Amino acid sequence: MKSHSSAVPKPFPAANLFWLAVLAVSVLCFVGCKQKSDTTQAPPNAAAQPTATQSSAPAAQPAAAPTGPVPSFSAAQKVGLYAYPAKGQTHDQQLMDESACYDSAQQQTGVNPEMAAPQAPTSADVQAAQAQAADSAPQSRGGRARGAARGAAGGAIIGGIAGDAGKGAAIGATVGTVRGGRQQRQANADAKQQASDQAGAQMQQQSQSQKAAYNQQMDKFKRAFSACMDAKGYSVK
Repeated sequence: MKSHSSAVPKPFPAANLFWLAVLAVSVLCFVGCKQKSDTTQAPPNAAAQPTATQSSAPAAQPAAAPTGPVPSFSAAQKVGLYAYPAKGQTHDQQLMDESACYDSAQQQTGVNPEMAAPQAPTSADVQAAQAQAADSAPQSRGGRARGAARGAAGGAIIGGIAGDAGKGAAIGATVGTVRGGRQQRQANADAKQQASDQAGAQMQQQSQSQKAAYNQQMDKFKRAFSACMDAKGYSVK
């Protein structure tokens, strides 16, 4: 009877190991290349892509530039006023609106805001007017003669009482002449002073009247200008 020995496994051929190694390397290479391809195709930064909210938001519109030439000065400040934009107007737009209201107010009121303000008279002007008025003041004449006549009459009466009317009249005439001349000079001086004072007061009153009329015209223009600027959305002070 034959004895059966234990089965011994046959060694794995070396050629098969080589092909298994090649297959494994191929699989690893395929998986690595696939991952790299997927990474390359993916967007590098998801945050860089605009979201639906960002793409749908409207872009801010810049302020509209004013049309037409922009004045180089403020018409409001030119007449002593200050305008403040109440609706977000630009500086250039405000200058254009001020210029338009300046022209409109001038047309409506008939007032020229560039007219010069009346100047108060200087002391030299007042003195010249007073001197001219004094020279033109009426002057009395014949005061000495009238004084002499009155003096002679009075002296005659006194002389008659004393027994010499002629001598009394002569003395009275002399005294009357001196007195009459003095009174005449005083009256003429008073007339000159009165004329001088009246001329100075009249000049001051005339200057004040001119200034009041000027202020009234300018106030009228400013009211028209402010109303126009208020309609355009400005606060004017």
